[in-house]
Amino acid sequence: MDGPVIETPRLILRPPRREDFDPWSAMMQDAEGARFIGGPQPRSASWRGFCSVAGAWAMFGFAMFSVIEKSSDRWIGRLGPWRPEAWPGPEVGWGLARDAWGRGYATEGAAASIDWAFDHLGWTEVIHCIDPENAPSQAVAARLGSRRLGEGTLPAPFDTVTVDIWGQSAAEWRARAR
Repeated sequence: MDGPVIETPRLILRPPRREDFDPWSAMMQDAEGARFIGGPQPRSASWRGFCSVAGAWAMFGFAMFSVIEKSSDRWIGRLGPWRPEAWPGPEVGWGLARDAWGRGYATEGAAASIDWAFDHLGWTEVIHCIDPENAPSQAVAARLGSRRLGEGTLPAPFDTVTVDIWGQSAAEWRARAR
């Protein structure tokens, strides 16, 4: 699939490719790894999610990127701009395979994605929908300069779960010291 390729010091962000599905599915089958990104899913449900992201790239010109670790050329997750129908706002979200946690990859990739969303999509704000129990993602949002804006809900089938909405404006993002 054509689309932008963003490089950070340690990561390559690009639209998903067919060969990304196996590691994507493995991430989504890991109960702890998928806990805050929709919960563990069988391969068939992972396929639908994977194709949803690929389809958003084709239909709208943006969606979450596949995250490739430069040092290993390995798929380690997905992150980036995301705005499904009835979503609470323009989100940059992240979900990494468990063996990639704790290395700063979410912050590094999300920062590059936020830059891209503001510069290329013309967004004026960005949010992050975070489970109130997900302290590591709250820490990522804080490192990005976002603050908790309040509670919210996602559209069905996740509408029974309350999330914390974190975010900031493009002006706040651009004004922060990097």
